[in-house]
Amino acid sequence: MVDMQFIDTIPNAFKCYAECNKVITEFAMQDYEAIAALRQAALLPDSVQLRSFYSDEQYREIDEALRINLGMGLDKLGRMKPSYLAEMYRNELMKAWLKYDEERSMETFFEKVAAQNEVPVYGLDDIGETMYMLFDREPFHWQCEELLKVVEYPEHEVRFERELVAMYKYGRLADMAYFVKGPDNQTSLSYSDYQVYAKRNKQWVKRLTPYLREGKAFITLNAIYLGGEDGLLAQLRTAGYRVKAVNR
Repeated sequence: MVDMQFIDTIPNAFKCYAECNKVITEFAMQDYEAIAALRQAALLPDSVQLRSFYSDEQYREIDEALRINLGMGLDKLGRMKPSYLAEMYRNELMKAWLKYDEERSMETFFEKVAAQNEVPVYGLDDIGETMYMLFDREPFHWQCEELLKVVEYPEHEVRFERELVAMYKYGRLADMAYFVKGPDNQTSLSYSDYQVYAKRNKQWVKRLTPYLREGKAFITLNAIYLGGEDGLLAQLRTAGYRVKAVNR
């Protein structure tokens, strides 16, 4: 959610990047075949009808919100999984209220530059694991509830993301983790989501080991995964790595 210009405030970020010969990320978004597979995975099975999980009033409410914000209603989007619809809707909220710009986001900046310079990009998750994280990490009925929650209380999502961005810009990674899993979090990103992230962090440390041993690896991930006692940085320290923060 942060504009790539923010990288200019981080000392030596580009110097470190220039010295690396590989980029490690959550999922290699430049793999277009994988992206096509993800889009296919976002579709509901033919046996599942989204309408059957909502009352008529709730279904109309979701339909209207999608039409206003995405330009399409459930007549065209009703075959998509609720987790996918919720994420699309959230992105539109962030574009409108937080000026989020996908083209200028830090999210894929280093990956795009690597692709342009023919630097290899490796994902920590394979396509199957990415599909699970996006579409199946929570039971289907929870996904339906979270889609309705995003539509009914969009202000919660915007306020939450605004707070996370502020914490990130001040380097408060531990606070970000506690904010996500804390009892005051009323958004679609729930405590159960954080538990999945924490479990995955332990697996990621094992997968990072060969890259770290070889050296010259530039690792770029969502900051939500980094801080806190279950965050990736703590897991790396537990595994015996020295983790040093940059002062700015």
